[in-house]
Amino acid sequence: MMKLRLILFLSLLFSTPTMAQKTDSKLQKLLEKEVENFRGDIGIYVKNLKTNKVAKINSDTIFSTASIVKVPILVGVFDKINNNQLQLNQKFTYSEKQVYGGSGLMQFFKDSSETDLSTMVSLMLSYSDNVASLWCQDLAGGGKEINVLMEKLGFAHTKVNSRTLGRESDWKKYGWGQTTPEEMARLFILIRQQQLLTPQLDDKMYRFLKNQFYNGRSLSQIPSTINAIDKTGSVDASRGEVILVNAPSGDYVFCILTDNNQDKSWGNTNEAEVLTRKISNLLWNYFEPKNQFTPFQVVE
Repeated sequence: MMKLRLILFLSLLFSTPTMAQKTDSKLQKLLEKEVENFRGDIGIYVKNLKTNKVAKINSDTIFSTASIVKVPILVGVFDKINNNQLQLNQKFTYSEKQVYGGSGLMQFFKDSSETDLSTMVSLMLSYSDNVASLWCQDLAGGGKEINVLMEKLGFAHTKVNSRTLGRESDWKKYGWGQTTPEEMARLFILIRQQQLLTPQLDDKMYRFLKNQFYNGRSLSQIPSTINAIDKTGSVDASRGEVILVNAPSGDYVFCILTDNNQDKSWGNTNEAEVLTRKISNLLWNYFEPKNQFTPFQVVE
C-alpha cells in the first residue's frame, strides 16, 4: 500500500501544472521543421533527463501503439511477479492452438513444447513475438487488469484494447493498444529511475528491454557501443518507437508515434521509418555535440 501511494504521488508530480517542463526552443524548431511535410499524423515527445528540457509535438494526443503495447503488458507481468503470483522461471506448455500470425518465433514451436515465463517475456520484447505477447497479456490478468494497473501508475491514456471486454470500439480505432508519446516516454523514465514497481524488478525490465532484434530504426542512428532500451511498433498505417538512450552527456528519451500514414509500405524506405531514423540521429548529434555520429546505411 505504501509503495502504491508513493507511485501515485510521483505520478502527480509529473502531471501537476506547477511542475511545468521547460521547452528546449531550439530543438523544438528543429523537430517542427523535420516533420512539416510528413504525410500522416505524428506525435513526438523528447526529454533530456539531465537538463529536464523537453520538445514535443502532439505529445498528449492518443495514437495507436501497435507492438509498443507490449511494454505495458511487460509491466503487468512484473506486477504479478511483485505480488508473488508469477515467477520468471515458472514453466508453461505451449500448444499449437495458440498460433497467431505476424512477428515472432513461438508460432514455430512444436506442440507441447515446454517453455518458461522468462523466455516468453524475452521473445515478446526482443522479437516482438505476438504469441508470447498474448500469452503474457493473459498471465498478467488480461487487458482489463493491465489497464487498471496503468491508471493506478498514472498512465490514464495507455490502454490494452485487444481481447479486452468493453474496448471493442477502441480496438477498431487504435488496434491492440493506445497511448500518448509523453506517457510512453514517461513509462520508460520511471523504469530507468527504478520508480515504477520495485528497484529490483525495474532493473530486470530494463535488462529485457535492451535486447532488440529490430534495431534498424532509432537504434541504428546512435553508436552501437551506447546502451539503450527500445520498443518499436508497426502496422500498415501506423509506425512508432520509444527509446531511452544512456548517452555520455546524460540520458535522453523520446517517443515518436504516427497514425493514418499515407505510406503503408513495409521496409526501410517507409516514410515514417525514414523520418524516425532522421530524428534519432538529429537528437544524438544535438545532445552529443562532442560525439557526432554519422551512421552506416541501414543493412537490408
